[in-house]
Amino acid sequence: MMKFRFRRQGTDPQREKIKQELFAFNKTVEHGFPHQPSALAYDPKLQFMAIGTKSGAIKIYGAPGVEFTGLHKDTTAVTQIHFLSGQGRLLSLLDDNTIHLWELVGGNPKEVGGVRREGVVSLQEVNSYNLPGRPGIESCSATRVTVLLLLKSCDLLCIGTEGGGAYFLEVPRLSLKDNQTLLQDEISQSLPDEYRCGKALGPVESLQEHPQQAGKILIGYSRGLVVLWDLSTRHADQLFLGKQQLESLVWERSGNLFVSSHNDGGYSVWAVTSDQSCNPLPVSSTIPYGPFPCKAINKILWRTTQSGSPLLLYSGGMPRATYGDRHCLTIQQDKDHITLDFTSRVIDFFTVHSVEQEKEFDDPSALVVLLEEELVVIDLQTPGWPSLPTPYLAPLHSSAITCSCHISNVPPKLWERLINAGKAQQGRQHAHRSWPICGGKNLAPPSRQQELLLTGHEDGTVRFWDASGVALTPLYKLSTANVFHTDCDPSDSQDLNDDPDMQQEEEWPPFKKVGCFDPYSDDPRLGIQKISLCKYSNKLVVAGTAGQVIVFGLSDERSDHLLDVSVMDLLQDREGFTWKGHDRLDLRLKPPPFPPGFQPLVLVQCMPPASVTAVALHAEWNLIAFGTSHGFGLFDYHRRNAVLARCTLHPNDSLAMEGPLSRVKSLKKSLRQSFRRIRKSRVSGKKRAISTPTSKVQEANAALAEHEDVAPVQRRIEPRSADDSLSGVVRCLCFADTFLRDGTHHGPTLWAGTNSGSVYAYALEVPGAGSGRMCERGGVNEAGMCVEAVLGKEIQLMHRAPVVSISVLDGQGKPLPDPYEASQDLASAPDMTNAHSVLIASEEQLKVFSLPKVSAKTKFKLTAHEGCRVRKVALVIFSSATQEDYNEHTLVCLTNLGDMHLFNMPGLRPQVRYDCIRKEDISGIASCVFTKTGQGFYLVSPSEYERFSLSAKVITEPLCSVLLDRLLDCKPASDGTGTQPQANGTHKSRVGQADGQWEPPSSLSSPTLDTPLDSPLSCADLTLDSTGELTVEDVRDFLTNVDEAENNLKNIKEEEGLPTGILIN
Repeated sequence: MMKFRFRRQGTDPQREKIKQELFAFNKTVEHGFPHQPSALAYDPKLQFMAIGTKSGAIKIYGAPGVEFTGLHKDTTAVTQIHFLSGQGRLLSLLDDNTIHLWELVGGNPKEVGGVRREGVVSLQEVNSYNLPGRPGIESCSATRVTVLLLLKSCDLLCIGTEGGGAYFLEVPRLSLKDNQTLLQDEISQSLPDEYRCGKALGPVESLQEHPQQAGKILIGYSRGLVVLWDLSTRHADQLFLGKQQLESLVWERSGNLFVSSHNDGGYSVWAVTSDQSCNPLPVSSTIPYGPFPCKAINKILWRTTQSGSPLLLYSGGMPRATYGDRHCLTIQQDKDHITLDFTSRVIDFFTVHSVEQEKEFDDPSALVVLLEEELVVIDLQTPGWPSLPTPYLAPLHSSAITCSCHISNVPPKLWERLINAGKAQQGRQHAHRSWPICGGKNLAPPSRQQELLLTGHEDGTVRFWDASGVALTPLYKLSTANVFHTDCDPSDSQDLNDDPDMQQEEEWPPFKKVGCFDPYSDDPRLGIQKISLCKYSNKLVVAGTAGQVIVFGLSDERSDHLLDVSVMDLLQDREGFTWKGHDRLDLRLKPPPFPPGFQPLVLVQCMPPASVTAVALHAEWNLIAFGTSHGFGLFDYHRRNAVLARCTLHPNDSLAMEGPLSRVKSLKKSLRQSFRRIRKSRVSGKKRAISTPTSKVQEANAALAEHEDVAPVQRRIEPRSADDSLSGVVRCLCFADTFLRDGTHHGPTLWAGTNSGSVYAYALEVPGAGSGRMCERGGVNEAGMCVEAVLGKEIQLMHRAPVVSISVLDGQGKPLPDPYEASQDLASAPDMTNAHSVLIASEEQLKVFSLPKVSAKTKFKLTAHEGCRVRKVALVIFSSATQEDYNEHTLVCLTNLGDMHLFNMPGLRPQVRYDCIRKEDISGIASCVFTKTGQGFYLVSPSEYERFSLSAKVITEPLCSVLLDRLLDCKPASDGTGTQPQANGTHKSRVGQADGQWEPPSSLSSPTLDTPLDSPLSCADLTLDSTGELTVEDVRDFLTNVDEAENNLKNIKEEEGLPTGILIN
């Protein structure tokens, strides 16, 4: 019999097929603003915009939903980008002096499941070139590329270098035309003697093609000399002897004049005539912000208009002494003069204007400015030049993201009210013209449901984003700062703006604040830590860094009501604890009127004012629960009544009283305790003994840890000491209607889990909860009744691992529906006939207990088997890609190694595992949020969310078509799979379709062998922080090859006959 007991179980082919239809891992699209942009380009024919980054990524954007991404092999900064107009090709110059040719390439059609699918269109590199050094010159700096110019014919690329030479490449072959090379010596021979005077001309700073005469280009040198060069005759038609250091050049549309900008903050207008070969003086020269020394004008544009007055746009030029630190771009037309004041550096800019040769004027319609932290678009056809709202590329990090929350299947009524509230906010600030970058065609079908992504920020704002499609579009912004007094009071600034005396004083330069990127917070205590939204009752709970918990209600009208305030002491008069952290935020006695949208109803202030670590909302019961490092509380926001306050502090939790803003003593103490734990674990070994346990549960746990036999394939997990600091931190909260007192009567319950592995379960007496839908205001008989909470059970996990998540399962092992879903027939009612169970996920293991006895049913020791710790847990519904009516409830677990583990429910049998996030990317792992349908988001940079899908059916990806002036080449991928590296080193399996045909994800042959791995280019990942708690390097050496299902069975067998370590009060 023994030989059959340990026989390896074979895989079930039918189950493997179901897994392939349910699970598939894909990184689909990146939302947000590219991290560290370094280059910008625009194709006026295709109406595409391209952005290059310092990590070597190139991203092409068209109409909302049309996106293409490419990544250079080397993680080198992209310094310049140039489109081959209308061809779907572009050239990139990298910081390593290499030139690369990219083009949109169509994949080969292939059959999937007997159905012919069109190939995928992707952005691929097809050629590269490195300019060789000049013979006899040892230094390569002479041939370092400074500027590129692609002629309108798109067959010749002009290259300017630091040595002053100009080289020419044939495109798209990228071959050097030696007979066209122009060196400085040839130009110097034509210069007058008084201008030559032994000085070098310097690097080539600018190259510009003549707008009317093909084959003639302007060559501008750093010293100030500008040459009009004829490529066909290889002769200098005219010399312009500038005396100021040159920064940039731009032609006027007719070609009769051009404008040069200089490093002294001035610009000059030069006339192009045929009667003189040497022009020593410009027509006019102006320093707009002089006469004091000014910074350089880095780039200048001159655009003609039908009104007669040209439009002049230039960046820089500010007075050095007074405004030298400002990031500005000036727009001038006749008497109109505005200086756009940005909060980050200007990278580049262009105008959207008419480029047809038959048109007489440029007539620019929009100005697109790429900044270091955001993209700003200015409407040039509306008086006052307002900004346009961006449908994508919005700066997620306008204030640093501190938390996030995803809401699936948003009701249409709530969606409409949010959009209206957002439009009311934008009405005064933005223009309402259409988005000017509209290339390509988005072929993605309309989303079946609306999805919201909520992000909490350091400045106390909550931003609502439309996450239904490829473009992450801002909808609405909610600010909590207007409830409190801060160092920079918004009302003060409004009063100053309304003062007529202040408006009479005209400021020079005429600054205008533009953009929404603002990294500075008025008060760090305003930071948002937790968000919870009920989409059916339109109630929102926002919790912050200073213990503030605010309940919001949605209103379509402006209101000036007063805010109800309640203070809850979580220490419960516990002696020996003194709060050493920050003070609570001061409430405004009379806040300004609240605009339409979410308006605050109740403020609950936790004392001590520590950061809120967990929050839960049950709108049907009108209850909110919140937890800090000191304990948790329960509040009835309808009756404005505090129901429960429970302190979870251990007698040695002095570190919890110092707060997050006092780090010196905390750091010393945490380091000291870390060394103590290391020393203790080395000395104890097999002679482990626990002296003077503080409770019966600790004695039981010590005995279990002493005598427990650990399987050879498992790691031994040392029980954590109860003396660890911050053991009282509340990690998770959960409301559930379940069986807690006995197996026949169910009712409302509250569950709380802490950092020390303690779980508290409270039975709640909620008036009217047992009689169907809750009345909004309460009946007559319920008016005097209050919610009551009674401790039902207290569970102590043996290894004291932090509790990450608590979920109650119904009689069929499915998660309970959200509030209002069952009572309003929005979801199937939970099974109340069979016994319920509770799933408790700690950092080390997943465990299911039966209710109400709280006896262990099954578990999976993740840390013992895989050497990793649980960081995020979610219950997800996976639908089959082939069977419409088949779905499974699955537990998704993200570990500190960045991999995803999927388990079935409630048996906790491993299904598949995927490598998703690099283990060094601590910020990405901490920021990950899951959707209920198998997708997720995590931060790959401070400004970008990576979107991924674990589902074979639910995938959000670009699906678009492009009309080109050339045939779309079909080039098979080298490995047959066609995986294209995405920005920051992540996989991009599908970018867009040639004709809108949808392609299903690649099949999964085995859940353990055919798992997608991170790209070898993943070293280019840019994270918020590369430090943090990293696992031991050799942790994977101990990974077991034994079948997971067999190990899971062993775990269950090992626990038979062992006590569960539960305290029941």
